[in-house]
Amino acid sequence: MTKIGIILGSTRPGRVGDQVARWVHERAALRSDAEFALIDLRDHPLPHLEEPPAFSGAYQDERTRAWAATVAACDGFVVVTPEYNHSVPGVLKNAMDTVHVEWNTKAAGFVSYGGVGGARSVEQLRLVCGALQLADVTPQVTLPLATEFENRAVFKPGDHQLAALDLLLDHVIAWSTALVPLRRGDADAAIRGRIDAIIDGLRNKDLEALRRCYAPDVVSFDVEPPLQHVGTDAKLKNWAKVFTFFEKVDYELRDLTITVSGDLAVGHGFGRVSGTLKNGAVADGMWVRATFVFRNTGDGWVIVHDQASVPFDIATGKGVADLEP
Repeated sequence: MTKIGIILGSTRPGRVGDQVARWVHERAALRSDAEFALIDLRDHPLPHLEEPPAFSGAYQDERTRAWAATVAACDGFVVVTPEYNHSVPGVLKNAMDTVHVEWNTKAAGFVSYGGVGGARSVEQLRLVCGALQLADVTPQVTLPLATEFENRAVFKPGDHQLAALDLLLDHVIAWSTALVPLRRGDADAAIRGRIDAIIDGLRNKDLEALRRCYAPDVVSFDVEPPLQHVGTDAKLKNWAKVFTFFEKVDYELRDLTITVSGDLAVGHGFGRVSGTLKNGAVADGMWVRATFVFRNTGDGWVIVHDQASVPFDIATGKGVADLEP
């Protein structure tokens, strides 16, 4: 189901934005066409651009990676923002600037509050959305402090604001849903790029390059005993063993099909390790059935499970290793 993050863009002491965000969340929760998560920037104390730009999603800071994962998990956003000095809250701007690819090809709408309903803050946020490839929807909820807050402190919106909020949610959900196929295409390309990195790592016998392609808790069902290899070190130990036999390694992957759903993806095809042995003999290797499960961690797509297998002859109980795709 489409997931919409409701971002509370103020961390200021005495803020009224938490009242507004709860109002948005409670209204949104009555719908059945999407699920909603309230995201409070107080829960994400981000560094102020303390690492180099990472347009590929390879973030170094743990706080940034946690934020990237939160943003990546959403298909669209409703941003609840005040207006400070005719502009955007610094903490919200920093949150948008800290990550990049996780915003791309998603939708965003705005619920703003302030002296003039927060309208000038939203004007600037729409420019930021363009740079982040976020599709900002036209409907907007503006909440002037003078009319929608008792004593400028207690949120008491007029009934007409519900219709405005419903229209905003309609558009955010529609655009978020419509953009999903585009993001799947991006994910497919990213996953194929990760597999290309694995193949390059094998050909170069580069264990550290391979390490970056696997999750720390990867579980591998390989053709060699034991029944499973758990963790990156166990997986790399298997590849290191392969390297001891080969002077030159090659790997071929055919008929790869990838299916993406949210932060998980599955790929399957046929793989073959071949190359030149230490004694100079050429080894063609055998084709195996290869399956990969990927997870998007915020640092990119990594393999959390893989499996290589061959058919077996029921009569003899032996594997059949001479088949070709």
